[in-house]
Amino acid sequence: EARCCARMRAIARHKALFFMQGNRDFLTGPTFAERSGCTWLSDPTAFEFAGQRYLLSHGDALCLDDTDYQRFRAMARTTAWQEAFLRQPIETRRAQARGMRDQSHSHQRAAMVYAELDRQASLDWLQSARATTLIHGHTHRPADHELAAGMRRIVLSDWDLDATPARAQVLRLDRAHGLQRRPWPDSAA
Repeated sequence: EARCCARMRAIARHKALFFMQGNRDFLTGPTFAERSGCTWLSDPTAFEFAGQRYLLSHGDALCLDDTDYQRFRAMARTTAWQEAFLRQPIETRRAQARGMRDQSHSHQRAAMVYAELDRQASLDWLQSARATTLIHGHTHRPADHELAAGMRRIVLSDWDLDATPARAQVLRLDRAHGLQRRPWPDSAA
């Protein structure tokens, strides 16, 4: 953790570095952001670029049909649960984390239909933020979804460099080309 934060802090001295909490990052907080030099992004976060408004989200809060996960998410983000978890010995916490990860992978493999973002909730978030494009991860099935006229949802890939083929994409936003998916490392960066 210390090496990771030091590396991030070194990068943040030269480039803006942002962090948005994901489903496995529920114990991160302001201390992590301070130590890593990251700018903390709330979920969701809206921004404007080249006259267009975008909404960034991890995406897990919009997987409304995954009720088991939504119950866990609500519990794991409470101060009381986090404090109780952190009071346990490190080996106990690691074992529990491995168990949660294994259970999640098992659930994903057994599911006939993968968790997906709720379409109406996604549209509601976009309309509330006055944005036209929602960019998110969590489901990690890269795709571009048309939600309604002029409203879309872009799904980021996960990163697994050990997979065959390796999975690692970046989403690049520039004035000339808009949003583009690129393999990592991005030779055109």
